[in-house]
Amino acid sequence: MESIAFDAGKPRDFVAIGRLCIDLNANEINRPMEETMTFTKYVGGSPANICIGMSRLGQSAAFIGKVADDQMGRFILRYLRDNNIDTSGVTTDRTGAVTGLAFTEIKSPEECSILMYRDNVADLLLAPEEVDEALIADSKVLLVSGTALAKSPSREAVLLALRYARKHGTKVVFDIDYRPYSWASPEETAICYQLAAEKSDIIIGTREEFDMLERFDGSAARSDEATAAQWFGCRAELVVIKHGKDGSIAYGKDGSSHRGAIFPAKVIKTFGAGDSYAAGFLYGLMQGWTVGRSMAFGSASASIVISSHSCSDAMPTVRQIEDYIAASQQA
Repeated sequence: MESIAFDAGKPRDFVAIGRLCIDLNANEINRPMEETMTFTKYVGGSPANICIGMSRLGQSAAFIGKVADDQMGRFILRYLRDNNIDTSGVTTDRTGAVTGLAFTEIKSPEECSILMYRDNVADLLLAPEEVDEALIADSKVLLVSGTALAKSPSREAVLLALRYARKHGTKVVFDIDYRPYSWASPEETAICYQLAAEKSDIIIGTREEFDMLERFDGSAARSDEATAAQWFGCRAELVVIKHGKDGSIAYGKDGSSHRGAIFPAKVIKTFGAGDSYAAGFLYGLMQGWTVGRSMAFGSASASIVISSHSCSDAMPTVRQIEDYIAASQQA
C-alpha cells in the first residue's frame, strides 16, 4: 500500500475525541515517586497530545471532549486555544466532576510509570448530545482513543461520533490506548474495543493492546499477520502494530507490510512516544506520503518527545522532525 486517500474537499484536517487531563511530570528524575518532591504541569491525555501534535505540524485541528469547571479545566482550554486548536466541541461539566491527574515517575529512561487519578473525571461525562456532528463532517480524520470507551456516557458519545464519521465519509483512526485502571473488566474492554475497531479505517496499538482487543478471537498468541487480516475483514485499510524499542509494522489491506525506521534518542522517559508517533505518522499519510515514509516521520517525532521532559509541550514541528532525521542520517 503506497498511501491512503483522504477527502481533500473537507475544510478541516483533524478532530479528536476523548481524554483531556493534566500530566504532572516528576522534576527529580532517576528516583522513585515517594522521593519526588516537585512536578511540572502539562496538558495530557493521549488524544489531546495527538491533537496538539497535529496542530504543531500545521494541520487544522479540533477537539471534542469535556473539562471540569475548575482551574485545571480552564488551563486545558487555554492551552488548546493557544495551540490553535478549535475548542468549540469542548464542553464544561457543571456537576462537580474533576480533572483527571497523571503523576509520572521517572526512575530511569527504561523504568517509568504513571499514577493516575481517574475517579469522577469530567472527560468521561461527555454525553452523546454534546458531540458536534458538524465538526466531524467537516474533518478529514476523526481520531478515537480507546480510553474514552471505558465508561458511560463517554462510551455512547464515542460510538455516536463513529456513526457520524461513517455517515459523512470521515476517515476513522482508532488508537487503542489501553489503560487497565479505567475498565471494569477485560471482557468489557474487548467488547467495546471491537465495536470501535470494526468501524475504523486505521487501527494503531501495541501487540499487547491488540491481544486485549482480540481476547475472544482464538489463540492467545496471535501473529501480527493474523491480527491485520482480521480487521481487514471489517473496514480497516491499515493496521499498525507497535513493538516498543523494536519498532512498528504497518500492514496494508493490499497485502503489503512496512517496518518503521528507528532513530536514536537521548531518552529521558518513555511515555509520550506513542502519541508523538501517531501525530507524525498521520501527518505523513495526510500529505500523501508512502506508508514507509510516514512511519519514519512518526518514529523521528517519537524520538524527539522521549528525549524531552514533557509530552504535549515537546510535540515537534515539521522543521524540527526534518532536521532530526537529517542529523540522524549524518551521524
